[in-house]
Amino acid sequence: MRKEIAYALRRTAPVACGYIFLGMAFGILLSEAGYGPLWALASSLLVYAGSMQFVMVSLLAAGAPLYTVAVTTFLVNARHIFYGLGFIEKYRGMGRRFPYMAFSLTDETYSVLCSMEVPSDMRWNDCAFYISLFDHGYWIVGSVLGAALGQALPVDLTGIDFSMTALFVVIFIDQWKQFPSHVPALVGLICAAAALWLFGPDNFLLIALIAAVVILIALRGRLEEKV
Repeated sequence: MRKEIAYALRRTAPVACGYIFLGMAFGILLSEAGYGPLWALASSLLVYAGSMQFVMVSLLAAGAPLYTVAVTTFLVNARHIFYGLGFIEKYRGMGRRFPYMAFSLTDETYSVLCSMEVPSDMRWNDCAFYISLFDHGYWIVGSVLGAALGQALPVDLTGIDFSMTALFVVIFIDQWKQFPSHVPALVGLICAAAALWLFGPDNFLLIALIAAVVILIALRGRLEEKV
């Protein structure tokens, strides 16, 4: 297993650079909302939803109803369903690891698994498992460390929540680059702007997400033809 572990560490090094620092931003933001390191640990261990964890902080702070949290979580992370479809056959042969592999398939882990070429003297299943496990670990370490620092540092952390805005800006840019027609990015932007104008800042998010998903599903055939 040493070869697989070493291989997974090399492959996940770039993810570690992003996850630890972004996880710290999440942990600090969670601490600012009144939740300590144990909450950060539980959230990253059991939820592990990246961008949704940032959204979750705002929902918790606003006292959003459970159905809003559930629907928002599904819509924000619905893309993971399509990620999983590409790995069903490979994951089926992983036995007891299967549930965890499905749970830990984030954007970055998916990218690493899709692009990796495992040497002939290593097992793909073991490499994939350690890659998923290490990525999860990086996020947990970052979030717990951030929550601890948020409580210990005697500095004004006002504005740390901008990290969530920066995260979504990066996702928007990635969508813009990925599709030459820029349709998915523009649909999301227009739906968000329209919902914000019609329903206000407290109620626009869920409506914008639903509208964007419906429109993109309707345009799916045309988008796939242009890719």
